[in-house]
Amino acid sequence: MKHGKHYNDSAKLIERAKLYEVAEAVDMTIQTAKAKFDETVEIHVRLGVDSRHADQQVRGAVVLPNGTGKTVRVLAFCKGANVDAALAAGADYAGSDEYVQKIQSEGWMDFDVVIATPDMMGVVGRLGKVLGPRGLMPSPKAGTVTPDVAKAVTEAKAGKIEYRLDKTNIIHCPIGKVSFGTEKLVENLEALMGAIVKAKPSAAKGQYIKSCVIASTMGPGVKINTGKYGV
Repeated sequence: MKHGKHYNDSAKLIERAKLYEVAEAVDMTIQTAKAKFDETVEIHVRLGVDSRHADQQVRGAVVLPNGTGKTVRVLAFCKGANVDAALAAGADYAGSDEYVQKIQSEGWMDFDVVIATPDMMGVVGRLGKVLGPRGLMPSPKAGTVTPDVAKAVTEAKAGKIEYRLDKTNIIHCPIGKVSFGTEKLVENLEALMGAIVKAKPSAAKGQYIKSCVIASTMGPGVKINTGKYGV
């Protein structure tokens, strides 16, 4: 893969074989972010589990203490008083069948998070083929299927992110923007890593966290020393 001059210049600042302590790794990521826009900072965590086995799935959600720096558009599937509660909590859209129809007939997708009350899952289930592949299907594990729709909306707006394994047993998650600075990004990273460590399946054997890399949108990856997490 060919990289541009900025990327190559940034990559020279990083020792490829070195495992950086968390704050140092975040510092390097900020230093090597050279794009003209405020780049997103992501971490990529490879786990020693096998996602093909149901008892080794790792999935959940965590509210990042400093948010993600991204404006999140929330669609809440609910009825009655819950519609008013969701809108009061900051949902961009709240309702039921009318939004199912809008998605099915118009291909409407102007939202980033979908929340649903349990009584709406029969309706939302009809959207599985559309929402599922995009990672937008509400799930009790991620806290997006809940009777307390207002709380779920508030958390989503505050910077709640979902983490889940991909097919190669890696979790990819945003932890904020370069403009956050080292301290806020470290706080967000620690919150996410803490949640991933807590979510370790009992069926997982051997080393749980195999590797962790942090990178900005356009920048090179920086390897993090994960020894402090003890798993």
